[in-house]
Amino acid sequence: MNAINSISEFHRLLSLPEPRHPLVSVINLSESVFLEDEIWKGFVNRFYCVALKREAKGKIRYGQQHYDYDKGVLSFTAPNQVQQLDLQNMECGSGYLLIFHPDFLLQHPLASSIHRYGFFDYAVNEALHLSAEEEDDLITILHKIDRECQHIDKHTQEIILTQIESLLKYSNRFYERQFLTRRNNNSALLTRFGQLIDDYFNSDVQGLLTVQYIAAQMNLSPNYLSDLLRIHTGQNTQQHIHEKLIAKAKEKLSTTNLSVSEIAYALGFEHAQSFSTLFKKKTNLSPLEFRQAFN
Repeated sequence: MNAINSISEFHRLLSLPEPRHPLVSVINLSESVFLEDEIWKGFVNRFYCVALKREAKGKIRYGQQHYDYDKGVLSFTAPNQVQQLDLQNMECGSGYLLIFHPDFLLQHPLASSIHRYGFFDYAVNEALHLSAEEEDDLITILHKIDRECQHIDKHTQEIILTQIESLLKYSNRFYERQFLTRRNNNSALLTRFGQLIDDYFNSDVQGLLTVQYIAAQMNLSPNYLSDLLRIHTGQNTQQHIHEKLIAKAKEKLSTTNLSVSEIAYALGFEHAQSFSTLFKKKTNLSPLEFRQAFN
């Protein structure tokens, strides 16, 4: 897999001059021209990218899906995520790219906290659609970062990282707004999610139900599904799975004579001890203690 290793290399591929700062850059898409290069057929960036695109036309392939950028959106990619660009049917349009290398975060709290922003692992069709006011707020921050890149001194890193952190916090707020304003669409997703869990545990279970499996069945990224559920229900995907699993376990413990090992296997566990550990963590009782208390 081809890799774009540096900010400087990315600038070259967009026909731009050398970046003012080697580890961070704000790119104006209207000034960019993507070079014809084989790398776009399949590549990974070694840096974070926040893309605010307006009226861009064309498609980007990300994982197994294409996303049409005919409308202005905000999207995020973390380092080492596989991407493809279709240059034959692409116009840059207008907008901005904020790119920054992980090394720029070193010795700053954001180096560890950035992983809490799940939208860096959303699929591109789960991008954030901004209102005009929200877009203005983010563009203001991008302009501040760009200006700060023009005069590098001992304060530059801290000031820029403060602005990046602010941008991410705003984006988190705007995503929560999007989850709520799309309530009708999300209601259907929540119903389908509940049905998928029920169907899984009511069938011949083949291994433990995972977040990855159920997200794939819903054509969503695992992080997007968990964040959607958290906003609407207060619990992420794994918590919902555990809740249903424990409910099924209680049902079997109270209505059948199956052994704990048999119940564990029926719920997808390879080892009964793993099942017993989870059950006690969730109920403060071992499976046998629950059965005895119920009876």
